[in-house]
Amino acid sequence: MYQQYSILMALMGLEIGGAETHVVELAKQLHKEGFRIVVASNGGVYVKELEEAGIRHYKVPMNKRNLINLRKSYYLLQEIIKKEKIDIVHSHARIPSFLCGLLHKKMKFPFVTSAHWVFYTGMGLKYLTNWGQKTVAVSDDIKAYLMDNYGVKAHDIFVTINGIDTDKFSPQVDCQVQKQEFSIAEEDNVVVYVSRMDEDRALVARQLIEIAPQLAKDIKRLRLVIVGGGNVFEKLSQMAVEANKKIGYDCIVMTGGRTDINRLVAMGKVFVGVSRAALEAMAGQKPVIIAGNEGYIGLFGEEKLALAQENNFCCRGCAMSDKEQLRRDLVYAMNTLSDEERLKLGQYGRQVIFDHYSVKKMAADCVKAYDAAWKKNNLPEYKVLISGYYGFQNCGDDAILLAMGNNIRAMEENISIRALANKPKESRKRYDMDVVNRYNVFQIMRAIGQCDVLISGGGSLLQDKTSARSILYYLTIIRYAKWKGKKVMMYANGIGPVKKSKNRQLVGDVVNRVDVITLRESSSLEELKAMGLTNPRTFVTADPVFTLPSIGKEKAMDILKRNGIPTDKPLLCVSVRSWKGTDFFFHQFAQICDRVVTQLGHHVVFIPMQMPNDIITSRLVQNKMKEPSFLLEEALTPGETMGVIGCMNFVMSMRLHTLIFAAKERVPLMGFSYDPKIDYYLRDFAMPSGGTVESCNVEEAVEKMAALLAKRQESKDCLEAKAKELEQLAHQNEQYLRELFLESRLAK
Repeated sequence: MYQQYSILMALMGLEIGGAETHVVELAKQLHKEGFRIVVASNGGVYVKELEEAGIRHYKVPMNKRNLINLRKSYYLLQEIIKKEKIDIVHSHARIPSFLCGLLHKKMKFPFVTSAHWVFYTGMGLKYLTNWGQKTVAVSDDIKAYLMDNYGVKAHDIFVTINGIDTDKFSPQVDCQVQKQEFSIAEEDNVVVYVSRMDEDRALVARQLIEIAPQLAKDIKRLRLVIVGGGNVFEKLSQMAVEANKKIGYDCIVMTGGRTDINRLVAMGKVFVGVSRAALEAMAGQKPVIIAGNEGYIGLFGEEKLALAQENNFCCRGCAMSDKEQLRRDLVYAMNTLSDEERLKLGQYGRQVIFDHYSVKKMAADCVKAYDAAWKKNNLPEYKVLISGYYGFQNCGDDAILLAMGNNIRAMEENISIRALANKPKESRKRYDMDVVNRYNVFQIMRAIGQCDVLISGGGSLLQDKTSARSILYYLTIIRYAKWKGKKVMMYANGIGPVKKSKNRQLVGDVVNRVDVITLRESSSLEELKAMGLTNPRTFVTADPVFTLPSIGKEKAMDILKRNGIPTDKPLLCVSVRSWKGTDFFFHQFAQICDRVVTQLGHHVVFIPMQMPNDIITSRLVQNKMKEPSFLLEEALTPGETMGVIGCMNFVMSMRLHTLIFAAKERVPLMGFSYDPKIDYYLRDFAMPSGGTVESCNVEEAVEKMAALLAKRQESKDCLEAKAKELEQLAHQNEQYLRELFLESRLAK
């Protein structure tokens, strides 16, 4: 964190609502942590709470989209920012973001927005929406929405949670005053529902009122407390009056808008609602039925956590709420469950809040966005252009670029990244960075002219085994960058094999002009020396993929499940690629796979690393097998592929990055060599070779595998130590890049 910022929170109003409560809790927490917070809005019931916490509020009419209000709000905001010496502006709705966006262009303050919900994008509103320099999204699905609908870059979005104050919402909250207010007796069975009573939010409130007469028959002494105000409140209140007449007593209580939500929640045995209201009830240790306008999840428990988190407890993408299902779940929760079972559900929900939804975490997530916006505004920008084999659906090369991007952005600098890649439109989304068409000479020349540093890497770019054109392509880009006076770094390269003497001479000439060279293995250093390397700034580091995070095991197991891959036996990952002269090798390889099934008792799972090439090759091997096997055909991200490999008991692979993924996930492995780089890494990992594509002995390979499985924990410990060492070495790449940034700045 750079400083204790002065932060302006701008929102439409402070009446009852999830986004409004989010802002109030965030403002209070940041205030506690020493930040100076100022809030601007049209006002509302929460102003008093903010002022009692020592937070200044300014009334600014940002609640209506008319020119008079917009103009007045613009000048009021400008005055507030100057008067309060604001460091960061954080807006929380479309109108405040539009106005603050205009002021940002004029006043140049760091500008952050929050996306609490999805917006209508028609009638040109999409183009009037400003998401600031950095955006805070309250769920992963809203992050995806921002990327898909507005083109916001993933690295500019910080995902947070609806942080809950677990002291304010707790099982110890006293609600006796509220019970007396609404004539609720201790023996009453109370269901509480909280939501804004607007047309687009009140579906479940309407359903509760409609099923109340039947519910009152099913549940003795039922009381339905429906909390919230809005544009359909009067209509729903009239419906409640009619329902109460049918029931014969005041079963339904319509409270209108309230600020004592924690005490109203405390009255209930069961809570119904979505989003922040549901999380607050969970913090209050109440069993919760998650239901809202977007869909229906039902009675919350451990088995529904992943689904609820996926849509931020808003039910987006779920089946719509159904009155009969809602009635059945309420009857089950109130009548069938014992007091002890309801208590356990409530305790689980409260623990979920502690684990995932604390207000401290929410504040910390926002501070990360503030720091990033502050850097963007106050530090000099360095422009990086990355050249490599990207955009060809090769998981290993994708992993390299993603890891490089992550590590470069994590540096304490203001950095913009572009890459040369195939299929620019697809690649932009895949890599979350600007992309230049690697085949467009004029675009490449312009991009090199605009950059501060050209990075060539990583992977085996300088080799002529697959094609002589490849090595000439990468060397030409480096030479042009040096001719334009740019700093050039070869980043974690693997070198060779380079067979042709002319190509070896070219490589030796070019690498001696490069500013910094980092290599992913010592064998590459020896190869460069043999080609005439004299460059003193040459260092052996490690492949950046050793720093790339994988998805968790739970998500990886979900991928296996939806692809029909059984987990009743240990799984063995197989990764193959096409290569010249492999017909006989694949015949032997298929025999090894069969023995894995019959002798070692594993399911064989083929995992492609390059689409669609490896699917074709995998099927070729499968067709030669006698035993059944499985093919994971779904296109996965590198992090997902790594996570799936982490679920394996063993890996045998022709592809280098499958072996690296396995080592990173501490999964014992065996390689089959078609290139010296495979042999090098097998020696470095202290893992066995199953042979080469020219010479492979089935019996020896199976024996080595069985021996390794017999001492699997020892192998995992060995990989643990090596992977940690290589991860540390991989991060040294950024140190050398930082030196080039400083040199490029001094050169200007």
